[in-house]
Amino acid sequence: MKMPLDSLQELPPDSITSLMTAYRQDPFPAKLDLTIGVYRDRTGRTPVMSAVATAEHALINAQSSKAYLAPAGVPGFLEGIHDLVFGELAQSIRPRSALIQTPGGCSALRIGAEILHRARAGSSILLGEPTWALHDGLLAGGGLRLDRFPCYDSASRRFVPGPMLDALRRAAAGTAILLQASCYNPTGANPDPDSWREILDVIEARGLVPFFDVAYQGLGRGLDADVAWVREAARRLPQFLVAVSCSKSFGLYRERTGLLCAVAGSAERRGAIESQLQNIARSMHSMPPAHGALLVERVLTDPTLRETWQAELAAMAARLQALRGTLAGEIAALRPELDLGWLTRQQGMFSLLGIGPDDVRLLRERHHVYLVGDGRINIAGLNEDNLATVAQALAPLLR
Repeated sequence: MKMPLDSLQELPPDSITSLMTAYRQDPFPAKLDLTIGVYRDRTGRTPVMSAVATAEHALINAQSSKAYLAPAGVPGFLEGIHDLVFGELAQSIRPRSALIQTPGGCSALRIGAEILHRARAGSSILLGEPTWALHDGLLAGGGLRLDRFPCYDSASRRFVPGPMLDALRRAAAGTAILLQASCYNPTGANPDPDSWREILDVIEARGLVPFFDVAYQGLGRGLDADVAWVREAARRLPQFLVAVSCSKSFGLYRERTGLLCAVAGSAERRGAIESQLQNIARSMHSMPPAHGALLVERVLTDPTLRETWQAELAAMAARLQALRGTLAGEIAALRPELDLGWLTRQQGMFSLLGIGPDDVRLLRERHHVYLVGDGRINIAGLNEDNLATVAQALAPLLR
């Protein structure tokens, strides 16, 4: 008798996890991993931020229970992240903000997709191309249909607003659109202020619902600047969603710490939305994990820890920009005819190098430099010891 599980077919392995496995098995001593999106310091480690480490020691000494959290999560975490994202607007929109703690930004995106699907079954979400690889599965897994538009010019390596604006103007009222708030993954190319302004103008005029992905707050132009257009949406729009990840900004990758905020059109609607969010969460992960959220709460509510954390985050952002500048300089010395201004214009951890799969394979096989197949580089994987080597490997391949 054939049992149900016998009908399942083996799926191809995830591309990034396969590369991670290949990297671990590579015996070459100077191999370099520029694939997965984690911050690394000069030594190649993904450090525990000192503010987080201090908060963790205090938490371990003070905690007296491992009981479940409430489904909504740690209240101080929810309020702290809401304040961090919305700044001076936080108090005014708090009565309209339905909040729930999630296991990482991934779960925030998935729950956000499902709440949009519950609100309007069969609805779609507009999605830029290229985008972060997991956006597709998380949003479609929540029941949304994905409608795409190109948003990147590979020749100039810039964000191009035209196709997005055309898609927005054609969209029916109530359609959602995913917007990365800053440090666009995978391109590093963000809309400029004029483009952001026009995007929000069309969203407002057409009655659309933006869904902001805030994964890198503080790693681009600063804690406030990186969410400036989320705040502008809060000033202008009746409804929108925000998924927040604490993985990069607090270095809490393995703690899976995130938040979903759904801003309703009125305070009266907030309770209904919160009940729906908690119902979805109960059917997925039941109760959220506590540790990361309690750490963030301590960091954000202790003035000394918060100041230390902000300084550490600013130093990480500055280091990323410095690495961009140094890499551009090293390549320019080898290929002076190339315009490498795009490397320093872009922000955050990622850039698309504009090289093909064969080039990526050559880098891996000949130089033991690991990139994902679309040529995305994790700038944070570079350091002062390997920059020259990487530049020499990349220079002949860039166009």
